[in-house]
This record gives sequence, C-alpha cells and structure tokens, in this order.
Amino acid sequence: MFDQPLHGGLDRHLKRIARPLVWLVLALLLLAQPVLAQSDNPSGLPLPRFASTRSDPTNVRVGPGTKYDVAWTYLKPALPVEIIQEFDTWRKIRDVDGAEGWVHQNLLQGTRAGYAAPLLANGEVAMRQDPADSADVRARLGAGFKVIIKQCDGSWCEVTATSTDAGGRSTSYTGYVRQEELWGVYPDETFD
Repeated sequence: MFDQPLHGGLDRHLKRIARPLVWLVLALLLLAQPVLAQSDNPSGLPLPRFASTRSDPTNVRVGPGTKYDVAWTYLKPALPVEIIQEFDTWRKIRDVDGAEGWVHQNLLQGTRAGYAAPLLANGEVAMRQDPADSADVRARLGAGFKVIIKQCDGSWCEVTATSTDAGGRSTSYTGYVRQEELWGVYPDETFD
C-alpha cells in the first residue's frame, strides 16, 4: 500500500520530465541534420563551396564518370566554379552562367578565383588600395574580369587581377574589392 502512491506519483513526475526531454532531443537531432549530411560527402567538406579548375583543358561531363559524354571543356586553368554535389571522386559544379556538369576531383583545386560582378550601372568594380570605400582606386575591373581571391573578411576581399596587353606583356594589380561585387565567394564568408 505504501509503494502504490509513491510509484504512481513518481511515474507522473517522470512523464512530466520525459516529454520535454524527448522534444529537446528531437530538436537537437533536427538541428544537427545538416552537419550529419555534410559529413556524408566523400570529401567531408561543406557543400556548396567554391573552387577553381586546375588544368587546361578541363572536361566537364554530363554525369559522374568517364563513361559519360563531355558536355563542354574549359580551356584555361584557375576558372572559378561552385561545387554543389559530390559522388565518389566526382564533383558536380556550377559556373558563373549557371551551367552544371561533373568534373573529376583531380581537375579542381582549392585556389579561390572569382569574377567581377558590378552592382552599379557603370559596369565596373573598383579595386581599392585598402579595404575602404574612401581608399584610392588601383584599377577598375569590367564585368566578368577574372581575379584570384587571396582572402576575405566578410566585407572586403584582397584580390589580384592580371591583364595582358596586345604585345603579350602581363601586368598584375593587387587590391581590395567589395565582397558583394565578386562571384566566387559567399556573402559574409571569411577565409585567409
């Protein structure tokens, strides 16, 4: 008789505690789901992410394997692409025009590259001497001008732009571009 009320009261108390704990565990599992899915990638790296082509030529295929047809070929190295999916040693990429295809992982590298993506109607991106709107302009980059991205702080990216004149001489400029005016880096992304 003494055990009956104690057991019934304890049972009700455990039920009141257990239900919120179950909901908490379920909520934590739902929050952890993207992290768990991320580790399912063969590389273990997050998706999507930016990379660049390693060599020339780089064949882009319609599926993840050499048995699939070549959809197109990149003829220059260090072109920026976004990796959006992984299958074994193959990476599904998207380019600046939105075209998607598959590339073997050995044909990609972690070097960050990007394209000038002007926000203003004049079609140019200002490369500045320092990461500030008031800094001197070192160069003006036309829409689609390719740059190598060295680092980004979430607002500004340090980049190098190389131009070649008609005689084949190259000139490089290093400076800072507003992060929002580059295709090849995510908003607020930081890296060095």
